[in-house]
Amino acid sequence: MVQGTKNTGRGKQKTVVIPDMGRLQPQARELEEAVLGALMLEKDAYSLVSEILKPECFYEKNHEMIYAAIVDLAASQRPIDLLTVTDQLKKRGELEQVGGPFYISQLTSKVASSAHIEYHARIIAQKYLARELISFTAMIQGKAFDETQDVDDLMQEAEGKLFEISQCNVKKDVTQINPVIKDAMELLKKAAAQTEGLSGTRTGFDALDKITSGWQNSDLIIIAARPAMGKTAFVLSMAKNMAVNHNTPVALFSLEMSNVQLVNRLIVNVCEIPGEKIKSGRLEPYEWEQLDVKIRELYDAPIYVDDTPSLSVFELRTKARRLVREHDVKCLIIDYLQLMNASGMNFGNREQEVSTISRSLKGLAKELNIPIIALSQLNRGVESRQGVEGKRPQLADLRESGAIEQDADMVCFIHRPEYYKITEDERGNSLIGLAEIIIAKHRNGATGDVCLKFKGEFAKFINIDEDIPVREFSSTMNGESPIPPIPAPGADFLNQGSSNEVPF
Repeated sequence: MVQGTKNTGRGKQKTVVIPDMGRLQPQARELEEAVLGALMLEKDAYSLVSEILKPECFYEKNHEMIYAAIVDLAASQRPIDLLTVTDQLKKRGELEQVGGPFYISQLTSKVASSAHIEYHARIIAQKYLARELISFTAMIQGKAFDETQDVDDLMQEAEGKLFEISQCNVKKDVTQINPVIKDAMELLKKAAAQTEGLSGTRTGFDALDKITSGWQNSDLIIIAARPAMGKTAFVLSMAKNMAVNHNTPVALFSLEMSNVQLVNRLIVNVCEIPGEKIKSGRLEPYEWEQLDVKIRELYDAPIYVDDTPSLSVFELRTKARRLVREHDVKCLIIDYLQLMNASGMNFGNREQEVSTISRSLKGLAKELNIPIIALSQLNRGVESRQGVEGKRPQLADLRESGAIEQDADMVCFIHRPEYYKITEDERGNSLIGLAEIIIAKHRNGATGDVCLKFKGEFAKFINIDEDIPVREFSSTMNGESPIPPIPAPGADFLNQGSSNEVPF
């Protein structure tokens, strides 16, 4: 390490420590030679290291080229030995650069045994990651000294690059099935012990929980809708049910509105006082009393909110880990996916960035073993379609990236026919105040429609009568024949009061 001085003003100087970049970078030359030699001697050696090592993991350039030739041979399913590797390097025009046939033969003569090749390969990979971190920190340090650099942009770049490096080290070994069976049986017994038979995190919406058995751990759930359908109102109603009714810790990342706005929405939801009155403070005496009584439900509720704008996937990962560790959070909600970014990474277009975000969210759900719920926008294709059925969202309507549909374990749509001035179905039943939660994709269960009641003036979704059946129209689990749709509920209980307000 070397020391320097920095002027801090008023004649004072502060000593700063700068990393000594003159030292030899982390490397393991002898292990690189041993691994390459073993790969050319042992028939199945490559299968042991293929997921651990990439050509760039090798410090010596000639070793990197030799391993790249081995990768080419494996990809084309050709044997890997001294002769084939030499021939492949000759085809690549790199044989003389690596030291010729003599150097390659020397590598095989240095191998006593390939028994520890996997262990040696992991050391080489760790040395590579250490070099990447050194290079990364040197680059950030250089840019931090450059006064023309914007510090906020530099922090975003640093987050993205560090995230990329961390992803290189995410490896998980295979597991023998016995302990997995044990875990599955414990979950089954846990579900059986509950009268409702729920194995996951309950939403408080009974019909929805019946289809999903609650949100399942490690699942990525996408809830999508057109603007003003009530996406935020739905997840706030659900978060309130989870935290207040069932004491389940839940975290809500709001990229669109501030913490205060979010809490105001919760107050409207819980206290059932119109939103415009909460904003203006013009409450009647009885409403002040109602507010005072009902708001107590929210005090000490295990709801954690974060309003960081333009949240990156790297920031989310860091915050989510801390929330799970410190507060035992059981569910993450993100409002909404298209406002996130993968800062610091280079993408050809926005679709690739959204693909990276959705893939990262799925990976985070598996890592933390909790459900992650991400809201998503739909494209304008819904608006151009005609008729009652035409306005129902489809998987193809997901905005910006087909990877969202691919990565998600479940895709749900929120559909309120009333928004499109459709007040009756084909049988003449009233649709006023009705909302459908359309489960369009369910990787581990049935798809179907769930009917809820929507109170627009309170931006609130609630259960309807328990005798209203769930419309299940397909099953991905057992291939059963479709069940014919059940007519929407009649107007007898829907006309108890509704609002045409757009949910705020």
